[in-house]
Amino acid sequence: MLFKHEIKHFIKITKFACKNILKRKIPIYIPVYESNILKGRIALITGATSGIGYSIADSFCKNGCTVIITGRNKNKLQMAKEKLEKENSKARVYENILDLSDIKSFESRLKEIIEKIGNKNIDILVNNAGISARNYTLENNKIEEYDAIMDCNLKGTFFLSNIVIKYMEKNKIKGNILNIGSSSGNRPAIDPYAISKWGIRGLTLGMAKKYIDNDIIVNGISPGPTATKMMKDEEDEDISRLQYPMDRFVTPEEVANLAVFLVSDMGRTIVGQTIYMSSGLGVITFDDADY
Repeated sequence: MLFKHEIKHFIKITKFACKNILKRKIPIYIPVYESNILKGRIALITGATSGIGYSIADSFCKNGCTVIITGRNKNKLQMAKEKLEKENSKARVYENILDLSDIKSFESRLKEIIEKIGNKNIDILVNNAGISARNYTLENNKIEEYDAIMDCNLKGTFFLSNIVIKYMEKNKIKGNILNIGSSSGNRPAIDPYAISKWGIRGLTLGMAKKYIDNDIIVNGISPGPTATKMMKDEEDEDISRLQYPMDRFVTPEEVANLAVFLVSDMGRTIVGQTIYMSSGLGVITFDDADY
């Protein structure tokens, strides 16, 4: 006799199989917002050589913003910079090495960046950089992996935000901080990635409350599984994912569109919010994870 959870799993698999047979894969048009809504602004974006971070940098450029992209790999940074400049001929793009696990380097790196842009004011920080580990559970775990994920996703974000906020306060900058979380931060946490995203969710609320009086607006975006190399082959244009409520991945461009709005003056009264762009995943269902 099959156990209850085995029957449930069988029904689920059968449902997805039937759905896949009956449903046509139709190309989805993803609009990209373009205007001058961020003209005159300067944004520092972590983890911006690919995926969501790159798309945010691209959309910021398309909306008149000067961007500083960061990452750990010099070659990837240079390639991303060249690609952004090619796709946005009028954009001003800078790059700088920044390793979120190397907290002691943050102040000197920020000084380098400010000098590189001609001592102009950075008024947007996007905390995007993050890493994960597959199949990490309480039973299957490694201390080194746990530390690496927490150091990058949460600890690094905490201390970089602290330094940038002090810089904004000192220079009386009316700024924005945008934290990129995950729908994992809205479901029971069983691995360090989810735990770190719970932390980002709380940090967003805490920073928003503390620094609103200083004209620093803090919000978050929590995407569900997104069509990046972390989740799928980026060369595969099919974003179908039939076990998700909307039957597809979120796209980086969709996250970037919302990012533009939230850091613009149009989003100025949205404070301390984490907006879930998850196609319903982690909000109306937890079926994407095994516990």
